Amino acid sequence: MTPGCRAAFAALSLVAACVPARAATIQINMENMDISPAMVAAKVGDTIEWINKDVLMHSATARNGDFDVNLPPKQTGKVVLQKAGTVDYYCRYHPNMKASIEIAP
Repeated sequence: MTPGCRAAFAALSLVAACVPARAATIQINMENMDISPAMVAAKVGDTIEWINKDVLMHSATARNGDFDVNLPPKQTGKVVLQKAGTVDYYCRYHPNMKASIEIAP
């Protein structure tokens, strides 16, 4: 590798190290009284977007209190994940609807 190529490679490596990873948006559907997918993996800073495709009101209510999102019929709701860990959640209106989010740091 020529000295010029090495310098260019070093500069690109430095820039890549300084650019933060982009947060993801993960979509979860509530349809036919079911949450899909029922288990998702995410990272701190990611956004979870629930899409209520039903004609009934739903919620995404974390058992540990991290979030409580109301989802009117045919609407969406979002939350940005703030801390690592496993969060189990359910629908307050239909407690048989349950799911989990595994959040990595």
